[in-house]
Amino acid sequence: MAESHYTLPRAELDKPAKLLIVTAPFYRDIADHLIAGATTEIEASGATHEIVEVPGALEIATAIGIAERLSNFDGYVALGCVIRGETTHYETVCNDSSRALTLLGLQGLCIGNGILTVENHDQAEARANPEKMNKGAGAAAAALHLIALGRKWGGARKGVGFIPDSEDYQIAGKAKDTPTG
Repeated sequence: MAESHYTLPRAELDKPAKLLIVTAPFYRDIADHLIAGATTEIEASGATHEIVEVPGALEIATAIGIAERLSNFDGYVALGCVIRGETTHYETVCNDSSRALTLLGLQGLCIGNGILTVENHDQAEARANPEKMNKGAGAAAAALHLIALGRKWGGARKGVGFIPDSEDYQIAGKAKDTPTG
C-alpha cells in the first residue's frame, strides 16, 4: 500500500513574486526534472523566476546569500542531487548544504529546499520526475508558502517603538502627542 502525503493548497500571494532557482546540475537529467517541476509550480502561482547554475550542492546556499544581498528576489528554490558514493563526502555535502540553507532561512530568507539526498540514480529519478514525486515543484511550493507568510506577517507594525520615515514615534502604542490621561 502506497503512503499518502498531504499537500498544502497552492499559496495565495497578494501580488506576484520573483524567485531565483539555484541549481547544481551535476546530474543534468535530474536537475532538468527538478527545474521543470519548479518552474511549472512557480508559473502556476503567477510568479516569475530566474535560473542560475552553480558547480555543486555546497555552492547553492552561497549563491542564494549573494543574491539576497545584491538583488531583489522574494524567495529562492534550491535544487540539486547528492547520490551516495564510496566516501564520507556524501555526508558532508548533505549535512552542510542543508545546514547552510537552514541558517539562511532562520535569517528570514524564503527558501524551498529541493536538494535530493539519495542512495542511487533510480531514487533520484523517482523523486525528481514531474510525473512521479515532483520534488522540484514541492520545493517551489515551499518557497511560495514562506513568501506568503512573510507578506502576511510583514505588514504595518502595531505602533510600539519607532516608526521609520516619520517624525513621530510611538511608545507602548501611544503617539507622542496623544494625551495620556
